[in-house]
Amino acid sequence: MKWRSEPMYLELLEHGIKDGIINLYLPTGKHYQFGRQGTEANWIVRSEDAIKRIARDWEYNLGETYMNGDWDVAGCQLRDLLGVLRGNFKEIGQSRWLMPVLRTLQQWNRITRSYRNVSRHYDLDEGLFRLFLDKEMNYSCAYFTHEDASLEEAQRAKSLHIGRKLLLQPGQRVLDIGCGWGSLALFLARRFEVETLGITLSRRQLAAARRRAGEQGMEDRVHFELADYREHQGHYDRIVSIGMFEHVGRPYYTTYFRRVRQLLKEDGVALIHTIGHSGPPDNTNPWIRAHIFPGGSIPALSEICRAAEQAHCMITDIEVLRLHYMRTLHCWYERFQQHREEIQAMMGERFCRMWEFYLAICEVAFQYSDLVVFQLQLALRHGVVPITRDYLCQDD
Repeated sequence: MKWRSEPMYLELLEHGIKDGIINLYLPTGKHYQFGRQGTEANWIVRSEDAIKRIARDWEYNLGETYMNGDWDVAGCQLRDLLGVLRGNFKEIGQSRWLMPVLRTLQQWNRITRSYRNVSRHYDLDEGLFRLFLDKEMNYSCAYFTHEDASLEEAQRAKSLHIGRKLLLQPGQRVLDIGCGWGSLALFLARRFEVETLGITLSRRQLAAARRRAGEQGMEDRVHFELADYREHQGHYDRIVSIGMFEHVGRPYYTTYFRRVRQLLKEDGVALIHTIGHSGPPDNTNPWIRAHIFPGGSIPALSEICRAAEQAHCMITDIEVLRLHYMRTLHCWYERFQQHREEIQAMMGERFCRMWEFYLAICEVAFQYSDLVVFQLQLALRHGVVPITRDYLCQDD
């Protein structure tokens, strides 16, 4: 089919959609179908200018126009449409020579700026997160050990897996960098009989974590502080950091690992759990950076390893969790939709559209792009971690 008299975006969709089907409905009343087989999605566009904006810069404007209510889906899920688009069109990144410059400027996360960035996302109403996270409030990738695992089971499996990798012994002191609402710190203290200290930059998360420790009668073994990893002082048997490295910023990767080394005892073990690129370094999606995670940076494994090497940390184990975050985000999206009316009343319609787009686009990104989750185990010398992985297969 030729589109010589039609807008350029129609030709782009005609040639680009090979896997899946998109039914495009324009405000003029015209309807077009692209693709021949696979997932089918109905794309209802209320403003023709919006789709022109998307064609010019889809990485930013796809989410921006959805937030504005310029388009919707019908008879399908939002992630169905995003999946067809993401599966057929690669992200259009910045010029390779410009990328390092942009990444440095966008992620210059000094301590005061880090506090501001974290507050933008994590200081939202705790009730919002309670509506779509698991019961223990884990806001990171779960670990699905079997197909039928619930979100609660998968999050507990993740915490147990991390505890085993830390080789915890009763009475040890554990530092949790970026502790969120205290979920992991509380779990490790209860399950492995250790003392935990969680640090966070979010005042709301700090208050919630302290409250939870009190409710569970664990104030004597679990503590929480408002602090940046660069400010904190101490010496720990174990250090764990889950979903925090993404907020460090590229200019500070080596600083981060040097700080881990300084805080860790000579015979200590650290576990860093982070989203990462299995491919080469890349820029943060501009819409995610503007609305969801300002200052955020998804590292490539090469960047993580280089920073750890420069800090003289020994990498003793690397595990790549593939598609686990896709399943986690799918669960979050489903729960968000189940409580959408409550969230709309609490936060407003524009926020709802922003948040559901965030959850859906991240789910399809983990499905179609090179995004994975890395778990890196670190030590400072040989002999601390066993030379086989049998210790991870203990009975619960």
